[in-house]
Amino acid sequence: MAARSIAAMLTLCFVLALADSLGPEVRKFVRVDAPKIVLEHVEVIDGTGAAPRLDQSITIEGGKITAIGTAPSGDGATVLDLRGYAVMPGIVGMHDHLWYQHLATPDRPAVALTMTYSAPRLYLANGVTTMRTAASVDPYAELSLKHWIETGVVPGPHLDVTSPFLSHAQSQASRLVDLTGPDDARATVAFWADHGVTSFKAYQDITREELRAAIQEAHKRGLKVTGHLCSVTYDEAMALGIDNLEHGFQVNTVLDPDKKPDTCSASHGDSTLLRMIPGKPDADRLIASLIAHHVAITSTLVLLASSANPQRPLRPAVLNAMSRVVRDDYLTWRDRTRDLAHLKTLLDRDTAMERAFVAAGGLLIAGPDPVGIAGNLPGFGDQREIELLVDAGWTPVEAIKIATYNGATFLGRQDHIGSIAPGKNADLVVIKGDPAARIADVENVEIVFKDGVGYDSAKLLDSVKGAYGEY
Repeated sequence: MAARSIAAMLTLCFVLALADSLGPEVRKFVRVDAPKIVLEHVEVIDGTGAAPRLDQSITIEGGKITAIGTAPSGDGATVLDLRGYAVMPGIVGMHDHLWYQHLATPDRPAVALTMTYSAPRLYLANGVTTMRTAASVDPYAELSLKHWIETGVVPGPHLDVTSPFLSHAQSQASRLVDLTGPDDARATVAFWADHGVTSFKAYQDITREELRAAIQEAHKRGLKVTGHLCSVTYDEAMALGIDNLEHGFQVNTVLDPDKKPDTCSASHGDSTLLRMIPGKPDADRLIASLIAHHVAITSTLVLLASSANPQRPLRPAVLNAMSRVVRDDYLTWRDRTRDLAHLKTLLDRDTAMERAFVAAGGLLIAGPDPVGIAGNLPGFGDQREIELLVDAGWTPVEAIKIATYNGATFLGRQDHIGSIAPGKNADLVVIKGDPAARIADVENVEIVFKDGVGYDSAKLLDSVKGAYGEY
């Protein structure tokens, strides 16, 4: 009995310390915060791909999930009766950004601006509790933001901060590291690792030797490298030891007719993708090689799907978050002329390859690449990515697993986040409806728990109306 009392006291002290660490700018968005919280009568979608469990109770203590079952354990707890609600793990966004890309026009460059105020709130409000920033245009700002979030100064998800783009600057508007060779690549990785960056991203014009040096330096420090490639093919990147490749199978250039060593091709991989058909030798060999080399693929379907269907209406909540310039950019983008049949074919090929990759045992992770273009905003884009995975042929619970547990697995944090189980972090999304039956319900977020503290989604969204694109 004494041991139980001591354990209870320690838990209470932990919760009180966590609560005290939240500053006033965070606390005004907190909806539920107590030493013990019970979510009663919920449908549990646990993130493993298993069938949902109905009428469950989830107990949260000390920032952790301590019990799941049909019998409530609500003695001395704050109890939420959530009949008609589902609970899924917090989204682990693996291709998310904190910056907005102004759309290029004939009289205006494509300038990137970091949104340290609006983007973290949008992510958290929409159920993203952990995110990889997938390349930064302002790494000092992102590292500072990570510190502010972790110390309770501002609201937002846990951040895995990624390096600046490792590539070659192409214009005055570029925000890329302009590498001068492999020694510079190695030194750049070392510099940013020493400053707290935890992931690295190679970009389109990096050379093979620069990529080799970057991977070697990152791996020496126990860190991983992903890539949005073009000058380097998927086969070449695998041979060099890359950990992850972005944008599904859209940017592999190995079969592009004009491909030259260390040079990005004109089609940026479109020609190769059109020739990648599951069941055919080129596609099957690539998939087998990716799995043999333990390379994860990040699905980023949102922009390609939006481009193939630009007139699809945006949700009012997305429009409400946009600043005037973002709305203008969206309308300009929407009304551009494009080859819709070609884009649809590319989308179909990419999703077919992703399905074949997963069926063969590959690790597919997910993120929407949200920089504002096509109305693809932080958090909202992560929900849309899950919906598009269902459109691609996965069941809702399988799509949720890709967006939660698989990302946690890539980060090596699957014992702590990514699924719902006793002992794991209480990073949870409370959703009105049943996304296991109607994936569109994933948009109906009401409360987001991060480390056992429940945040009010509506209040977070209200705080950034008209702000995204400005700050």
